[in-house]
Amino acid sequence: MAKQSVAGFLSALAAKTPAPGGGATACLAGALACAQAEMVVAYSLGKKNLAEHQELLAGAAQELVRARGMLLELADEDAAAYGELNRLMKLAEGDAERAKLPVASEQAAMVPLSAMAVCGEVARVCAELGGKSNAMLRSDLEIARGLAEVAGWACSKNVAVNLAGLVEPALGRVSGQLAALKGKVPSRWSND
Repeated sequence: MAKQSVAGFLSALAAKTPAPGGGATACLAGALACAQAEMVVAYSLGKKNLAEHQELLAGAAQELVRARGMLLELADEDAAAYGELNRLMKLAEGDAERAKLPVASEQAAMVPLSAMAVCGEVARVCAELGGKSNAMLRSDLEIARGLAEVAGWACSKNVAVNLAGLVEPALGRVSGQLAALKGKVPSRWSND
């Protein structure tokens, strides 16, 4: 993902292939949120009128860079996880390799669950930066926060769609983690 051009990713997404798909799109939206917020921080660091917030800004810069890298990695992991799940689902019912479906289904749910957690952290960082970063870039920060929230919501949809393929105890574990993350997300996120 990190090595593709935007045009290349969009062409791959538009193609009639199982991956990249919604998971990669959600991760990319989260990574865009990080980059947008990083730009706000870059224009805020070193500003005299924000002297009291420099430590917060420096910490946010590190968190956002780390989150952006994680989301790009998770986009690749999501494509790989869904690719494997798709491959296994296409096998004949009697194929012994279909025994790997529960593990593949869990992986296909866990990757977007991880991405959802990262997006939630990005939204949290953006919220903390409100009023403590360059006021001229307030709308940029709001865009970053909104993108992070939407990306997290999209990740939750990818987790939810994969719940149908899970069996206990994985179903209970993943459902519980999804519910816990939904409970921590900003109020603007849809909980459906």
